[in-house]
Amino acid sequence: MQKSRKRKQQLRLKPGESETKPAKISIPTKHDPYPTHPRPTPEECLAVRDSLLACHGFPQEFAKYREQRRNLSSLVIDTDAQNGVKSETLDTGEESVLDGLIKTLLSQNTTEVNSQRAFANLKSAFSTWEDVHAAESKCIEHAIRCGGLAPKKASCIKNILSCLLEKKGKLCLEYLRDLSVEEIKAELSHFKGVGPKTVSCVLLFQLQLDDFPVDTHVFEIAKAIGWVPEGADRNKTYLHLNQRIPNELKFDLNCLLFTHGKLCRKCTKKGGNQQSKESCDNSCPLLNYRVNL
Repeated sequence: MQKSRKRKQQLRLKPGESETKPAKISIPTKHDPYPTHPRPTPEECLAVRDSLLACHGFPQEFAKYREQRRNLSSLVIDTDAQNGVKSETLDTGEESVLDGLIKTLLSQNTTEVNSQRAFANLKSAFSTWEDVHAAESKCIEHAIRCGGLAPKKASCIKNILSCLLEKKGKLCLEYLRDLSVEEIKAELSHFKGVGPKTVSCVLLFQLQLDDFPVDTHVFEIAKAIGWVPEGADRNKTYLHLNQRIPNELKFDLNCLLFTHGKLCRKCTKKGGNQQSKESCDNSCPLLNYRVNL
């Protein structure tokens, strides 16, 4: 049974081919917290995606993940190689699932620049995740200090690695590729410091599954353009948008909303802190959708 499911998930069909898709491709059915709120419609999602794409182009920081998703239809995952005893290294060109989890954890409550620097410092200081696991917490804290909340994040990293080693016998999360979305969420949610947004980011970017993370930028824009009711919180916004947004639009739309939120002062409360030279302030493509101008 397990081998059969693995083989099914090793191949993704090319457009135009038909076969029953693995269950993990679909967003799990959950109760919509706002069932009477009809937005966004699929047509609106497509229009917003296209408008943002025309304004910004596709964000280069997400280009490698987009390419991975495109290649996935013809990619066969070599599960035998993943079952080796060697620990995942931190300096390979390909980003592992464990890399993505730690990188996303480091992005919590800090700027994108600082979180990227913290992850790069961690990679530079330690060769493998086994080295990180064996290190004193103070050494990890020193490496990631520029990302803020270093003691807390170092503790979370140590906890993830310790739990993973105890449960699986090796520091590798590639086994998640063989699980359903619900199973992946259950696995990752057991780790200290890993919340819904972090799990959703791993699903979307590392596992190439159709999920829609709701960070601060996406949350503020969703409220501003009326995609959720007034007074909505982030967790309910996540559940609602994952129900309303078509799977095939989730990746591009999420990347574009995140990028737009960083650049457009009209769409987020914290827009005044932007350092980028770009700004859609005077020509925001979402102006026609906004409900609280």
